[in-house]
Amino acid sequence: MKIKICGLSRPEDIEAANQYRPDYIGFILHFPKSHRNITPLRAQELRRRLSPDIPAVGVTVNQPLEVNASLLKDGIVDVIQLHGQEPDRYVRQLQEQTGKPVWKAFRIRSEADLEAAASSSADLVLLDNGYGTGEAFDWTMIRDIGRPFALAGGLHTGNLDDAAKMNPYLMDLSSGAETDGVKDVKKIQKLIEIVRRIP
Repeated sequence: MKIKICGLSRPEDIEAANQYRPDYIGFILHFPKSHRNITPLRAQELRRRLSPDIPAVGVTVNQPLEVNASLLKDGIVDVIQLHGQEPDRYVRQLQEQTGKPVWKAFRIRSEADLEAAASSSADLVLLDNGYGTGEAFDWTMIRDIGRPFALAGGLHTGNLDDAAKMNPYLMDLSSGAETDGVKDVKKIQKLIEIVRRIP
């Protein structure tokens, strides 16, 4: 099982990632509503400090196709994670233009949401509560959607073992790795230790 620590914004966050080795890290880009938002230039600076074998994921919301394409083509991130209402044709176009992985988040509230995730052209679908609230959705809704998926929303040290029973390909954490809205090195260490020992 893999783990992504999302919303990194400081050199200290990168140092923690380099030390404890999550499978992915995430930058929030072009989304000023989030306190974790950083500019592409800042992401580029942080990326230079990041171990080259840890892929960086750029999380964006309803950005023009060319904006996300440039983030990938310029090497600022390795993967784009779409968190808005981007249609499936957008996903396919971004894949075709860049040859890079495109992930798509789905706010899970109904069977229809799960069906949309199952049929997405994205390289990985993210099943989420929604909008970075740090709250979990009803995991009992998850059945075998017939493809690997990432699980996000409300994950923390106290519920990762239960989340693992859903058999996600990846656990995506942000607020669960923070204290008072700032990434917490000890929490990052603990989260990664928990995921690493899950069979």
